Amino acid sequence: MAYQNILVSEGAAGDMPAVAEVVLNRPQVRNAMDDAMLRELTAAFKALAKKKDLRAVVVRGAGQDFCAGADINWMRRAGKLPPAKSRQDAKLLLDMALAVDACPVPVVASLQGNVFGGGLGLASACDIVVAEENARMSFSEARLGIIPAVISCFVLPKIGEAQARRYYLTGEIFNMKTAKHLGIVHEVTHPDELAERTGSVVKNILRNGPNAVREAKALLRKFPALGFNARAKLVLDTLTRLRRSPEGQEGLSAFLEKRPASWVPPSQGGAA
Repeated sequence: MAYQNILVSEGAAGDMPAVAEVVLNRPQVRNAMDDAMLRELTAAFKALAKKKDLRAVVVRGAGQDFCAGADINWMRRAGKLPPAKSRQDAKLLLDMALAVDACPVPVVASLQGNVFGGGLGLASACDIVVAEENARMSFSEARLGIIPAVISCFVLPKIGEAQARRYYLTGEIFNMKTAKHLGIVHEVTHPDELAERTGSVVKNILRNGPNAVREAKALLRKFPALGFNARAKLVLDTLTRLRRSPEGQEGLSAFLEKRPASWVPPSQGGAA
């Protein structure tokens, strides 16, 4: 698929050939997401999900901002559609976030500048979030006469209802200290070190068993819907299977033999 609103690259990270990068590429409108961009993001993540050798995806925004939220002109046009078509249009945002969440490998968001509205939804669908210290966030939808409806599927599990009762209802802008407290952001760094810190997170992922990482993400996605007995069965079945797997045996052997496991990139073989 030829992308017009995003950039997708694979194996372009030097010593991290199994890493893909997805870049929101509408800097002229602060990477605001419209229907075309949402379709492209969904298609990109569905395509990446099929790549068996992929081990991580980095998501970032071109220019000064990660994402200013939904494109206002698109939202206004969508608001004039008949209800059935408007619902289908709204589902584009849900489909995009679901594709990110369902990606079988870790998705790492690297945030700068403004991260508003739907941009926060995208960040919340990612597994790991690194942000520059000067970034700003807002659930800004109420300022436009709407609410953070669709993104709540991914935001609420991270920040909880108590925090949403404040930030959804005020629409206030908050800083990265608050974002980290809320659980949206995992790491805050100096703007000049954003790329380096994001890369460090990815390198740590690459030191782990590729299948183990995929299995861990799959388990975490299943857990919320299961009762205790189902959870117990899942964890016992999973550990029994993984310990016996070739990857599990290689990892355990490498540890005992004090050598890097076969999946660790050569440049990271001696890293802690």
